Amino acid sequence: MRVLFLPTGWTLILCFVVWVAINLTVSFICVSLPDEWMDLNSFLFPTRKFEKDGQIYQDIFRIRHWKHLLPDGGSLWKKKGYKKKHLKNYSEENLIRFLVESCRGELTHWLAIFSFWVFGFFLPLNSLWFMLLYALVANLPCIFAQRYNRPRVQKLLRKVQDAQVKNATVHKESVI
Repeated sequence: MRVLFLPTGWTLILCFVVWVAINLTVSFICVSLPDEWMDLNSFLFPTRKFEKDGQIYQDIFRIRHWKHLLPDGGSLWKKKGYKKKHLKNYSEENLIRFLVESCRGELTHWLAIFSFWVFGFFLPLNSLWFMLLYALVANLPCIFAQRYNRPRVQKLLRKVQDAQVKNATVHKESVI
């Protein structure tokens, strides 16, 4: 329901400003949410069967060819952010942190997509489709990257945990 009528130039400027404000606000809110809310077993985050442990994103979208071009929003909030572009530490703690932050990143992008309706307050109804299209084009690649990486990191985490159990067992046997 359009309530604000502006000249075309001002409307375009307002669109840019509102998208930036939405993305910054959603990002700040998500970075402020407790880690416990980023549960891999919740409705949104588990890998679905059709995703084939993330392989579908490589098969259909060739994600490995372009995911390095995506920005890493984790560096936006210096104190609270977590950079996910490259894993520098393969410790169990860091891999778990990566998984939590990948859920947070995915949630951020889903919320950014669903905020397109705000533009209905100052754009004609038929223009909302362009805002939805923009939201999808800007955010789906980031969601795909999270959903591609997360199963791979989960597999790596399981290997690290299995190795720790094996080392603990060997150490325990040598002590006895």
